[in-house]
Amino acid sequence: MATFVDCPTCKNKVEWKEANRWRPFCSERCKQIDLGAWAEEKYTIPAVNLPEDPDLTQ
Repeated sequence: MATFVDCPTCKNKVEWKEANRWRPFCSERCKQIDLGAWAEEKYTIPAVNLPEDPDLTQ
């Protein structure tokens, strides 16, 4: 049975198999778009309860 995932960039269905060299992306284009987003720091992980910077509280 084939496994399908959504391309993280365009949301098209992609078959998850070794022959798909761009997985989980559907194409090199979608892979490059995602890489560009990382390079431009468009993806972030929200921080909760950041420790206070002692230099800023003086």
